[in-house]
Amino acid sequence: MPIFALQTQFAMSSVTLNIPDEFELDGKEVSMIVATSLYEKGKLSLGQAAELAGLTKRIFAELLERYKVSIFNYPASDLSSDVKNA
Repeated sequence: MPIFALQTQFAMSSVTLNIPDEFELDGKEVSMIVATSLYEKGKLSLGQAAELAGLTKRIFAELLERYKVSIFNYPASDLSSDVKNA
């Protein structure tokens, strides 16, 4: 069972995951899954998510499509408000 630790340049907490071998996930894949999920939920900026995944912003942005995450991380509530104010 592989064990992964995610590390970044910003203040961090350590998380250890025990992932069964049959899931066939490596550390990079787990980092990308976590980073895309946190980006999609608005918890991380594009730059922070890219750093968490160990990628440049450009490469991270290009890979978001594979995870079905839009690069335009803009809450619908903000869009509605912006349209009313236009």
